[in-house]
Formats: sequence, C-alpha cells, structure tokens
Amino acid sequence: MEVTEIKNVRIEKLRNITALGIYPYGWRFETKDSVIQALSGFVEGKEVILAGRIMANRRHGKVLFMDLQDQTGKIQLYIKADDVAAQLFSIVENLDIGDIIGVKGTLFKTKTGQESVRVSDLKVLSKSLMSLPEKWHGLKDVEIRYRHRYVDLIANKEVKDLFVKRSKIVTDIRSFLDQRGFLEVETPMLQPMVGGARGKPFKAKHNAYDLEVFLRIAPELYLKRLLVGGFEKIYEINRNFRNEGISTRHNPEFTMLEVYQAYADFEDMMKLTEDLMSGLAKEMTGSYKVKYQGQEIDFTTPWQRKSFAKLVKEKFDINPTDDAATMLKKVKKLKGEKIKVDRLTRSAVMKIVEEALEEGATKNPIFLTEYFTFLSPLAKTDPNNPALAQRFECFIGGLEVGNAYSELNDPQEQRKRLMEDLEDDVETGQRTLDEDFLLALDYGMPPAGGLGIGVDRLVMLLTDAPSIRDVILFPLLKPVSTDEHR
Repeated sequence: MEVTEIKNVRIEKLRNITALGIYPYGWRFETKDSVIQALSGFVEGKEVILAGRIMANRRHGKVLFMDLQDQTGKIQLYIKADDVAAQLFSIVENLDIGDIIGVKGTLFKTKTGQESVRVSDLKVLSKSLMSLPEKWHGLKDVEIRYRHRYVDLIANKEVKDLFVKRSKIVTDIRSFLDQRGFLEVETPMLQPMVGGARGKPFKAKHNAYDLEVFLRIAPELYLKRLLVGGFEKIYEINRNFRNEGISTRHNPEFTMLEVYQAYADFEDMMKLTEDLMSGLAKEMTGSYKVKYQGQEIDFTTPWQRKSFAKLVKEKFDINPTDDAATMLKKVKKLKGEKIKVDRLTRSAVMKIVEEALEEGATKNPIFLTEYFTFLSPLAKTDPNNPALAQRFECFIGGLEVGNAYSELNDPQEQRKRLMEDLEDDVETGQRTLDEDFLLALDYGMPPAGGLGIGVDRLVMLLTDAPSIRDVILFPLLKPVSTDEHR
C-alpha cells in the first residue's frame, strides 16, 4: 500500500471514531502507573492506569490483543468484547499501530502465562495518520533515521536507550563536578565577536542594535572573565557552533564541557580528566574496559603520556621553531601526494600533522603533551622551553576528546600571542582582538587550569556509536524537498 493510500485508510478510521462522538486527539490523561512499574510490581487483580503508543494489534474473534509501549517498556493489552461497552469495542476496532491511547484495567496472566492488562476502559489520545515502518534499521535507512528521528525513537528501542544513556552521562558529569565544589555557569551563545578558538563562525544580524553577531565557537574567554571576577571553580556544558565540514566526527552544532579552576594547572586538569572519564566508563558499563567498534578500550588510570613535540619530530622531522615553508616541505616529503598546495601557514600545516597523528592514535586513553606554543595562544609556556606550551590533548579510541591548558594570565604576553595568532589565521578570517577580554586580564586573573571535553565524542565512546550523528538527537542534514517530508 502506498503512503497516500495508507493515510487515507487511517483518515477514514479517524472519521469513524469522530462519528461515535469521540474526540480523537484527547485531553489530559492522568496515569497511575508506568509499564515498568506495572510489570515489576505485578500482582494479578491489581488496577492500573497506563498511557502509551500501540505497537502491535492482533484480533482473535471477539478478543483484541495490543502491545502498549511507553517510555519505560511494553505490555500486552487484552480487550474482550464481553468486558467492555459496545461503543468502546467499536472504537478499538478503528485503532491502528502508532495510535496513542490511555487505558484502565486489571493485571492478569493469559493462558500462556503472558503478563497482561484486562482493559475495562480506554481513551483515544492521538490518532496516528502514518504507519510505522516494519523494519527501521540498516545502512540504507541511516539518513532517513536521522531525518525522522521521532520515528527512529519509536521503532528502535536501542536508539532511545542510547539517548537515555547520554542524558545519564551528562547528569553524572554535573554530579562529579558539583561534588568537587565546581559551580555551573552560563555564558553567551550570541557574541559580538569571534573568539576563544579557531573556527569559521555562523553570522547573524541583531536588528535593534544594527549589530553583526556570531554564534559562539567557544566559551573560553567569557569563562576566564569569571575567574577575574572571583569565581574559582566553574564549568559550563555548552553548545558551540562552527561553520565547517560534517563527518562521522564533526557536526556544526556540538556540545562541550569546559572546566576552569583557579590556582591549578594542566596537570590538575589531567587528573580531573582521568577521574571523570574513568568513573563514567565504570558507571555506564560496569567496567573500566569498554568495547568500542570491535576493540577494547581500557580506561584504567593512570593513562599513558607522550610528547606531541617528540612524535612530530620522529614522524615529520618538524621542530617548533621551523617556519611555514620548512614545515610544509617536510610534511610533503611524507604525505606529498595528498598535499597539492605550495603555501600554507604554520597552523595549517600543523592541522595536517595533527590529523595524521589522530589517525594513528592508540585505542587506549593517551595524553599528548608538549604542544607547540604557536598552536596554543591561550596557554602558558613551559618555563624550561618557551617553544612548548603547558597543554595536553586527550585521545581515546582514535578520537580527540579533551584539550587543556595552564591558562595564560599575563595580559601583555596574551596580547602579543593573540596578535601573532590573528596574523597566522588566514583560514577563518573572522576573528578580531577581544579588547574587553584583555582589559579583564589587566585587572588580574589567577593562575588557572582549563579543560574542554567533547561531550558528543565521549558519548560515542561510552555507547559504542560509530558516528557523532548517532548521539545527537537532531543532527544537521541536507534539506529535502517538500514532497519528501510527506
């Protein structure tokens, strides 16, 4: 049956229900139980009041069997013509899979031992005009599943379970930080200038101020203003936006955790990262050893550390003091066929290098330390080697999931480094010098450790999801025609 034909059949049933004097998009319905409560506290003869969606509909003579599903689970309904009013049975005969109903009845077991509800009353709460797919999985359907996530959640329990786990992960992150005295704060998503990281922004116009504004690419500079203002332990679970490519690891809108602690450094952030992520792994899976895409990741602490500077030297023979032309020449020597350009900035060359290192990263958690200073304009330098920054990036399962600094709090040095970074940033071309941030530093910011963790990627690792779009309820997709929505 074609979609239009199915919809017409359901509209006819809608009319039949309406003709019986029933409003098919009901009113408030107060439940007394959830499905899981009814099943876990199952007592034959106990009265229950449930609401949910019909997921199966079978008729045997004067008996109708339905599966009712709510957020917690599924239970069988038993509706016998002799047990209910004639009008009610007529209503039930016009119900379909996908309809939302509320029922009142008593718990009992069928002859086969199936725990069920013997329905005595039923309310139609929403008549569904579209049929649910019989099979809603497989690679051929993946784009449709993302686009019609609401159907995906109805049809695939494992998808709903994944997003329940995501919610728990975020709740546990908050609990972990709250228990350690951190205060959750909120900073602007709509900003008058781009800052805090490199990235192409989304632009908009604020009409009342006649002002060009940007969706934030990072909250860092605002969170540091709060350190200046006297907050000592803060965090934000924030949405960031970058007008860049889409892949299994990148979505233009993504969720980050940012943590700042006064009088700390990147070593303190390293310990915080280990404790947080290993604790989440144990809480979510019951073990420090987590299966991800066919491989085992061991979250047991302490985690391995390696020098970024040494890896880059070993693999590409690049030094932090090399100029851009020298760096590009060395990278081309190793990856020449993939690099067609003859001129790049140092940062652009290092982006290629970082991607190569990410591809070859070990599955188990690892901290890469000793990043080049010119790649880390907001981080303090190593007192023994100014070419290197007090920074780490954390890789797990081949994914970069964390980034941390000993935060630079010298206002004069910060101005100099930001100016150098702006001169080097020819790719995004949208950033300007944030004079208000530099003014805040003039008032004095305490030494601090700062940490950023990609929440979406962390959820991927803890739920064995191959793509970032699997862990975002509504990922950005290419537009479709009006007809495709029908």
